[in-house]
Amino acid sequence: MWMEAHQPGMVVPFVGPIVAFVVALLVGGLAIYVSARLVVDVDDYGRAIFTAILGAVAWALTSWIPLVGPFIALVAWIWVIKWRYPGGWVNAAVIGGGAWVAALVILFVANAVFGLGVGAFGVPGA
Repeated sequence: MWMEAHQPGMVVPFVGPIVAFVVALLVGGLAIYVSARLVVDVDDYGRAIFTAILGAVAWALTSWIPLVGPFIALVAWIWVIKWRYPGGWVNAAVIGGGAWVAALVILFVANAVFGLGVGAFGVPGA
């Protein structure tokens, strides 16, 4: 068993990626939360986290399509935001753009202060 082979001081190999995923998800959720709070006044961090997960799934399912994949993935990601938050396509696009900017700011500060080197799960390009 892995417990028997585990030596003191060794980090379990899968802990690092799990922590990185959770931090990236929290950052992506925070970026969506901040943007949605400013654009449509929705104050629900849990909703933002779930939106980040669904948006990442939508992106993953569509971005691989040759030539038009990134465009379809962006529309799918914005559609997820539109589905999860009040307002139409314009509000969803503004929330998405705001989330992208918020994610870049959050990541810049977090990586500069803590040296984490993580991304923002659920916010494309961040």
